[in-house]
Amino acid sequence: MADARRPLMAGNWKMNLNHFEANLLVQKLAASLTEQQLADVEVAVLPPFTDLRTVQTAVDGDKLNIEYGAQDISTHKSGAYTGEIAGFMLEKLGCTYVLAGHSERREYHNEDDATVNAKVKAAYASNLTPILCVGEGLTIREENGHVGHCTAQVVAGLEGLTPEQVKRIVIAYEPVWAIGTGKTATPEDAQEVCGEIRARISEVYGAEVAGAVRVLYGGSVKAANIASIMVKPDVDGALIGGASLDAEEFASIVRYREHVAR
Repeated sequence: MADARRPLMAGNWKMNLNHFEANLLVQKLAASLTEQQLADVEVAVLPPFTDLRTVQTAVDGDKLNIEYGAQDISTHKSGAYTGEIAGFMLEKLGCTYVLAGHSERREYHNEDDATVNAKVKAAYASNLTPILCVGEGLTIREENGHVGHCTAQVVAGLEGLTPEQVKRIVIAYEPVWAIGTGKTATPEDAQEVCGEIRARISEVYGAEVAGAVRVLYGGSVKAANIASIMVKPDVDGALIGGASLDAEEFASIVRYREHVAR
């Protein structure tokens, strides 16, 4: 990983934890990490919408060095869109990040690349940093089409953005076959796709922009495997699912450098 890119460990809580549990988890996570560890590695949590106000209160009240964001954003600015959450609402809650294009949204809600691109743009319109998720299913992987599939998703997700916007984006590579299955792509698999993503961004936007973009790996990340993934030059952090629901495990992932030293 390039020294200029600060590692990011982002916990996607998915549809878990009520607001009481959310408050306790954030407090435990912060208490498990030193100020230096939180300075060295950016830590973010992505709770359900119903927990965001509670997380904001915990972070602001105790001045915790933890970022937070949402799991989804509407493509619409406001209006008669029952059940959707607009970007300005997330901005007012102090969110830093928002996911766009997570595989579960693509699969269960039929979100295509055009919808994902619209959500990326909606995030920027509300001063939020999108975490653009890309990844392949098992069939595509077995057919050796994973690199082309993922880089095409990246290009589609970035369509219409300025180079400055692209510099700020976070891209999360999540092989769909490794999400919540206990299966993990090897560190070499992660590096292959993350490296190709950066190379494709360089082709379109230039080396300077590509060098600034943080590319995360996601898919059954845990303390036991994070160190071997983080030593790869194009992996800048992780999008963590189930392991982020355990404060001790999440903190251990953030302290990945300790595992490297062992």
